[in-house]
Amino acid sequence: MRVAVAYAEPTRQVWLRFELPEGSTVENAIALSGILREFPLLDLDAMKVGIHGRLVKLDTELKPGDRVEIYRGIIADPATVRRRPMADDDDD
Repeated sequence: MRVAVAYAEPTRQVWLRFELPEGSTVENAIALSGILREFPLLDLDAMKVGIHGRLVKLDTELKPGDRVEIYRGIIADPATVRRRPMADDDDD
């Protein structure tokens, strides 16, 4: 079956499409994609993963056409970050 694995950092994004045997899991797809060699600091035990934007576990079985996504952690809490002042649109 054909699936994809996607991961993005601020300066680099990777989307890999490839074939996997039926019954493969999210963890199988990530391991076989080679993305862990490209991004050796990825820690799947500490990171969240999903399929098409929905959080799943590493042992979730994939279906043809699934896009596995590896999510980076949030580095700033949006609830505590001060909003930047909006530029005034009036041209006095």
